Amino acid sequence: MLIFLTGATGFIGSAIVPELLSAGHRVIGMTRSEAGVRALTEAGAEPFLGNLEDVDSLSRGAAQADGVIHTAFDHDFSNFVANCEKDRRAIGALGSALKGSDRPLVITSGVGFGCSAPGQLAREDVFNAEYPNPRVVSELAGAKLLNEGVNVSVMRLPQVHDTVKQGLVTYLIDLARSKGVSAYVGEGANRWAAGPVLDVARLYRLAAEKAEAGARYQAVAEEGVSARDIAEVVGRGLKVPVSAISSEEVAGHFGWLGLFAGHDMSASSVWTQAQLGWHPTGPGLLADLERMDYSRASS
Repeated sequence: MLIFLTGATGFIGSAIVPELLSAGHRVIGMTRSEAGVRALTEAGAEPFLGNLEDVDSLSRGAAQADGVIHTAFDHDFSNFVANCEKDRRAIGALGSALKGSDRPLVITSGVGFGCSAPGQLAREDVFNAEYPNPRVVSELAGAKLLNEGVNVSVMRLPQVHDTVKQGLVTYLIDLARSKGVSAYVGEGANRWAAGPVLDVARLYRLAAEKAEAGARYQAVAEEGVSARDIAEVVGRGLKVPVSAISSEEVAGHFGWLGLFAGHDMSASSVWTQAQLGWHPTGPGLLADLERMDYSRASS
């Protein structure tokens, strides 16, 4: 297939490119910079200049492809609600170019939307539109396209990691570095699902190849790693103390991260693994955190 990949030079996208190419697919990779054009050309992909703000560029890129994988997202969490709305518009633009065909569109969401109640393990057969995360609009946009006949599926991400980046944990590391303490909320028993980036890239490829309309996949290798275990590894890496934060102190200490810090985001991938024959083999989140270089800023 010729696949249009948004976010092609990002953390996950840059792992998806070689995964697709090695499987015999061709890649049109969207980038917003000349540096990105050079990187994609060197990787063997066809660069395409575009961005999330320019929805016409998204439609043009999707129109020339056999399928689309959408991983681009503006990760400025200080403007999270607006950026989620931007993603909703982007999904709509990508889908508009695929209407009237069976060409697949794989969009990106988070595992939390598969959680039916607080503390419950998130599952692929659940979509909780009341989950307290503004990115719900991404899955709602996908559902709208599905009702309009677009072959859309959803990839729900946990904390995707290697020894350089680890999803939201990256921001926790930055916070611990700036405040001089690695913190968790309460007893730190809330858990976050995780998945190694190379395994996640392979799952995106499998989802695009399967092209099952309406499917929800969860890129989960570990169902849950406790917040306290994460904080303790980070504390050792940064050589700072580890401390519990009360629920009343969450907003003051964590800022925007308080939306996530005390929440359980554990998730299952039993159905995903069975459906796609996906068996993650990469290192665990704590192993990558233990091996990372804490002498340099992570973001």
